[in-house]
Amino acid sequence: MESAFYFGTIRHRRFRPVRHDFTYGVFMAFLDIDRIPELTGISRLLSHNRLNWASFDERDHFGDPSLSLRQRLERDAAARGVALPDGPIFLLTHLRYFGYNFNPVSFFYCYDARQRLQLILAEVNSTFGESHNYWLWQANELPSSRAKRYRHPKAMHVSPFMGMRLDYTFTFTPPDQRLVVHMDTIENGQALFDATLNLHRRPWTAGSLHSALLAHPWMTAKVIAAIHWEALRLYLKKVPVFTHPRRLTSEV
Repeated sequence: MESAFYFGTIRHRRFRPVRHDFTYGVFMAFLDIDRIPELTGISRLLSHNRLNWASFDERDHFGDPSLSLRQRLERDAAARGVALPDGPIFLLTHLRYFGYNFNPVSFFYCYDARQRLQLILAEVNSTFGESHNYWLWQANELPSSRAKRYRHPKAMHVSPFMGMRLDYTFTFTPPDQRLVVHMDTIENGQALFDATLNLHRRPWTAGSLHSALLAHPWMTAKVIAAIHWEALRLYLKKVPVFTHPRRLTSEV
């Protein structure tokens, strides 16, 4: 298993109370978390903890940025009662571009010493400045012969167009030449919404990075702009809006 860039699409589909779907082109970095400073040396356009066209900044992920990502994962896993395996860990995420980053969700793929994928952490961020880690492991794994599947109750308000009484079902193919992540949002046993990352692997080289930057020169700005544009479309379609639980609590 090696670090890589993944290119492809993100598709969202909403099924109720009105149909709404879209697909955007994306690229993401797939990083060995123990080699990030070394990996960012492939191009003058890519840096570690420093402003550049593209960069990896430790502050863009959960926990104390003075600690390594592995240390942060170990601490969070221990606090949640999760047995973190002892092998390599790879992070699928958006980099920072021109100093700006927003990652709706990043995935940590955690392997054992024999290179077997054991569990996944979904680090979810909201436009409200909140973050939540969903540990996907044997305690919430679903039977599947060809992919990793998990179910987890929703724990953080993300979209103002969805309530909190929902469940997520995650499906992951093992990262290879193709990588797929599919998430179903379930309400009362029925599909409300789904999202699918469908990506293809390219090597971790300067050439791959430069091609990505030419195709998507400011990837994270595109992400946040798309979020607000699609939110406006949902509002115009009169999809019900759910107040943030924190605001409801403060009003009470």
